[in-house]
Amino acid sequence: MASSAARSLALVASASASLGVGQRSWARLAVSSSSAGSALPKLRGLRSFAASAGGAVMGKPGPGVVDADAGMDAVQRRLMFEDECILVDEQDNVIGHESKYNCHLMEKIEAGNALHRAFSVFLFNSKYELLLQQRSATKVTFPLVWTNTCCSHPLYRESELIEENCAGVRNAAQRKLFDELGIVADELPVDQFIPLGRMLYKAPSDGKWGEHELDYLLFMVRDVKLDPNPEEVADVKYMNRHQLKELLRKADAGEDGVKLSPWFRLVVDNFLMGWWDHVEQGTLQGAADMKTIHKL
Repeated sequence: MASSAARSLALVASASASLGVGQRSWARLAVSSSSAGSALPKLRGLRSFAASAGGAVMGKPGPGVVDADAGMDAVQRRLMFEDECILVDEQDNVIGHESKYNCHLMEKIEAGNALHRAFSVFLFNSKYELLLQQRSATKVTFPLVWTNTCCSHPLYRESELIEENCAGVRNAAQRKLFDELGIVADELPVDQFIPLGRMLYKAPSDGKWGEHELDYLLFMVRDVKLDPNPEEVADVKYMNRHQLKELLRKADAGEDGVKLSPWFRLVVDNFLMGWWDHVEQGTLQGAADMKTIHKL
C-alpha cells in the first residue's frame, strides 16, 4: 500500500513538471494513480487542483458575474472560467480563444455570432451498442438531457490545437472521456478515434445559455470499463438501435421527462443510422467526410 502511494505521488510530481505550455490535463496524467486510494486526491472533474499546484487560472469572474451566478455549481463554475475554448470562423480557422462562460452566453453568441470548436464522441461496444449518457443536474447548459457518449470542447492549449489528422480534437476527447466517464487513456488510443464529419449548429439551452459550435463527430468501437463522474454524468446506458428509437419516441412524446441534446438529435436525424451500418460492417473509415462542414 505504501509503495503504491509513493509511486502515485511520484507520478503527480512528474506530471507537475511536465505541465508546460497550455496546462496539460491532470486527469489524463493521473490515470494510473487509482491504485493509491486516498493517498492521491481525485483529479477527475477537479481541475482546480492543477491551479493550486501552479497552473494558471484564466478568465476569473468579476464581482457582478459572481453575484449573478451565485447558484451555479462550484465545480461547473470553475470549469466555466478556467476552460478556454477555441474560437473559429465558419471555415474552422482558429481566430482566437474565449472562456467557456462567454462562449455559452446567448447574449454574446447572438451579439458577435461567436463560434467555438467542439467534439461529440460516439462509442460503441463489441455488440455494436451505442453508449449514451445523461448529463448531470448541475451542468450549466442542457442539464439532465440524454446525449451521445461524450460531448465537450478542445481547449486552447498546445496539445489540443494540433490540426493534423484532427490530433488536437482526439487528444481532447481522450481527456474528457476520462474526466466524465472514468475511461482510462490506455483503453482509448487517440489514433483509434475516427473523425467522420463536422457540423455547425446553434441551439439555445434556456434564456441565458446556449451553444454555437463547430462540432467534430468522432466514432470508436471498443469495450471499456466505466467509472462515471457524478459531477458530470447522471446516468449511462448502452443502447441498440431499437432501444434508441424508443428513447427518441419518448422524447418526441414528452414521456418520462426524457429530453435529448440538440446536437445529438441533429446527428441522429442526419447521419447516425447510416453510420451505424458502417460500425457493424467495419467500414467507418470509408464513411468519413472531413472536407464538408454541414450547417444544420
